[in-house]
Amino acid sequence: MPERIVGVVKWFNAEKGYGFIQRDDGPDVFVHHSAIQSSGYRSLDEGERVEFSVTEGPKGLQASEVIRLGR
Repeated sequence: MPERIVGVVKWFNAEKGYGFIQRDDGPDVFVHHSAIQSSGYRSLDEGERVEFSVTEGPKGLQASEVIRLGR
């Protein structure tokens, strides 16, 4: 099972469906709306804490299995 990481949503554009998460322990990570683990409309709020795994995507590191932790 991949390591779980905690970070804060740096910004997320709900219209375009992507943004970046600022990791507590490293570089920022790209996040796509399809990686958010929730039903219905998938979006994240700036400043929200999240837990996620990191995978290597076509353009570098990206978040997967994103779970919202709140503020």
